[in-house]
Amino acid sequence: MARERVCDFVVRQIEQLILEGALKPGDRLPAERKFAAQLRVSRPSLREGLQILSARGLLVTRRGGATEITESLDPALENPLLELISASPDAQQDVMELRHALESMAAYHAAARRTEIDIEVLRTAYKRMIGSHSEGDAVVEATADADFHLAIGEASHNVVLVHVMRSLFSLLRRSIHYNLENLYQRPDNFKHLRDQHYHLMNAIIDGDPEAAKAASDAHISYVEKTLQDMNIHRTREARAHRRATGLSLS
Repeated sequence: MARERVCDFVVRQIEQLILEGALKPGDRLPAERKFAAQLRVSRPSLREGLQILSARGLLVTRRGGATEITESLDPALENPLLELISASPDAQQDVMELRHALESMAAYHAAARRTEIDIEVLRTAYKRMIGSHSEGDAVVEATADADFHLAIGEASHNVVLVHVMRSLFSLLRRSIHYNLENLYQRPDNFKHLRDQHYHLMNAIIDGDPEAAKAASDAHISYVEKTLQDMNIHRTREARAHRRATGLSLS
């Protein structure tokens, strides 16, 4: 069997770090001398390995020479079509269906596989999400909410699921932003959402996969039903207004 080239060893090691989540999109690689020492390879071999990864689109070199993990590990998931989808109210139901499937799976596996570090990250994300509500900035709150759900995905330790959720982060954030802007038209919805997230977090911390899946499903179902009810109410109000003003076509 042919002996593995050192540069191929470098490629394999860095790919594994990315898959395991030790290196995340946007992370800057250590300085060349330090990184070569960590991998126990020469600096020329490290450079050759980095060039291979750059050609594959996994690494990007910034101005000033810093090398980072590319922000999108699957550029196909960050295309103009997704931008169009995320901005379309009519597509929100499709997005919610996708979230229902992904987040249910993430919650189940997170409860089965979470580590003490995952638990700490999840608690921190929950506190940040709840605290962001008082800032009165829907974008900040949506980002914190998306971070909470992404923390659950990372706690699942399913590398494919994690990278899909990361690649869809902007779509997830915009979906949550759209939902919150509508849901918070009813003041009591914040309490319901806060409690749903709390129960979801605790089910994962307690290591109960079925309870975590049920909590995730209940949360998404609540959001879907509430938005549907609000849309029905708006439609009825619009019809009533048209009748009252003589604009009804019926």
